[in-house]
Amino acid sequence: MSVIPKGADPAQDAALTLAAQSGDVSALALLLKQHAPGMRAVALSVLGPGPDVDDVMQEAALVALRRIVDVRDPQAVGPWLHMVVRNCCRTLLRASRRVEPMAAVPLPASGSTPEQLLQSHALRDWVWEAVEALSPTLRLPLVLRYFSTEVTSYQQIAEACAVPVSTVRSRLHQARGALAQALTATVGSAHDDVARRTEASWQEARETLAAAERGEFGKVVKDRYSPEVALLAGGRRIGGAGLMLAGMDGDLAAGVRQRPLHVVAGRSLVVWEMELVNPPDDPDHCPPGVAWIMSLNAGRFDRVSLYHAARPQKAPAEA
Repeated sequence: MSVIPKGADPAQDAALTLAAQSGDVSALALLLKQHAPGMRAVALSVLGPGPDVDDVMQEAALVALRRIVDVRDPQAVGPWLHMVVRNCCRTLLRASRRVEPMAAVPLPASGSTPEQLLQSHALRDWVWEAVEALSPTLRLPLVLRYFSTEVTSYQQIAEACAVPVSTVRSRLHQARGALAQALTATVGSAHDDVARRTEASWQEARETLAAAERGEFGKVVKDRYSPEVALLAGGRRIGGAGLMLAGMDGDLAAGVRQRPLHVVAGRSLVVWEMELVNPPDDPDHCPPGVAWIMSLNAGRFDRVSLYHAARPQKAPAEA
């Protein structure tokens, strides 16, 4: 039997939870606000006073946002939120003995990606509206951390953003706090249809690769990319449209093909995660995957950063 926190109104909790599960953003905001004191008390009881409590509260709010659809007993949402906080605290304590201070947000065993989980209810549009309100410096690491599938660890994000791991930690801390404020500020705003935008980006990724195989990648670059597009690697500009065309042509000539695996589509930031399929006679020509991390300006891609997934280490041969 669920233990209802003292002072909680099970009937009101149930009504707010059901509304939030149906996509009512104001209901979720009110639910989190009403249970914030109890959630903070749990964090304090586990961690003690200190800045880690704020981090855990922000992390727990993001988990609740993404997992509210999993609550099976709406009247017991209070204990559920307390459990979320307690799990975040335990994750932080375990990770504090290692290098990375916060593990990835746990997902259901169904194998759903973060974006697929958010697409299961209307709250996704509210989340993305708030994400778009962040500065580009904070938006990129947060999107990679919580919405990509391949570039999620602190080390990977540091490499993709060309900053130290400590900077990634700091920016994610700021981003979570700013996102919480942005979510509150955008409760009553009109929200874009993220599902439609994501599907359009999936289609664009497929059409871009198909055009490249037809020898028409140059037309795609001319139509969709800024004339001054910057191609980056390791955070440094290594070229522009010419190098993009040469790189694509070189891969195709070598028999390398790309296959879209996951798409993250914001108004100002798009991530295409691709599998790289090498030719049978040269299986190590390219790493196993690449992420196209692209920023948009006036509807055109103006910066493209390529992040290559590391090739798995081969086991040493036995003597």
